[in-house]
Amino acid sequence: MELEQLRQLATVADEGTMQAAAMRLHLSPSALSRSLRRLEDELGQQLFDRTKNSMRLNERGRLALEHARAILAEERRLRDDFAAIAKRARTIRVASVAPAPAWRLSALVLAQNPTAIVEPDIVSPEEARGRLLNGTCDLAVTTDPIALPITRSTALLHEDLYANVPEGHALRDRDSLTFGELDGQSFLVYGGIGYWHEIHERMLPHSHFVTQPDRIVFLQQVRTSDLLTFTTNAPENTSAHESRKAIPITDAEAHATFWLSMRTDAPATIQAAFALAEAESERQQDG
Repeated sequence: MELEQLRQLATVADEGTMQAAAMRLHLSPSALSRSLRRLEDELGQQLFDRTKNSMRLNERGRLALEHARAILAEERRLRDDFAAIAKRARTIRVASVAPAPAWRLSALVLAQNPTAIVEPDIVSPEEARGRLLNGTCDLAVTTDPIALPITRSTALLHEDLYANVPEGHALRDRDSLTFGELDGQSFLVYGGIGYWHEIHERMLPHSHFVTQPDRIVFLQQVRTSDLLTFTTNAPENTSAHESRKAIPITDAEAHATFWLSMRTDAPATIQAAFALAEAESERQQDG
């Protein structure tokens, strides 16, 4: 008895006719009929009441169908479980305090291993650290290295914050700005910026923020809005800002180095991803 025969039995029951079942299974009706005959021979039971123009499941056939569907359901669960294991082996869970370093890590990993799945989650520094230590993420990105005996850290990305000024704005001609000079202005901001949101709130207490949680919608609005926005030197942040002028913010708080940390007992796939980031950091330092 083969699983394929059980699938054929279930398909005949679902479709109602041998012709329709054969079409769905991409078989000829005669080939399907021969296969079901072999199933009956193996079971030692006739499963269909046949006439010249039709065949219907009899009582034994309905019992066989009940068992066939249960076996096929177990097979699907088995395949799903194996697929989940395979996906987990290819998945790298990243708890990051900001999106750009997570994007950078994804680019490094996928360039080396296109089948990998990088799943970033933007969280607070405390949660990133906690999730790395309790094993609910594979890598953590924070603004400081997580320096413990069971961890390793490497610099991943240095990010500088800019005011992104539209045409016609009074600040357009400036070569640099401070948070003090920007405080009180209205800004369009992306809601998923993590660490930078706290910087905005703290350094611009008198400003008004129009927050857009959807990044695609945010990038579309950047092209049409006359509100100030922010951008950084991360390559992923430049595509929607061609008509705007990026003016550097000189305060120390506008500059951040993000660190990637892993546990020293991480599996080989995670250690390989960490090594890519470490090698890229060394390359940038040498350059």
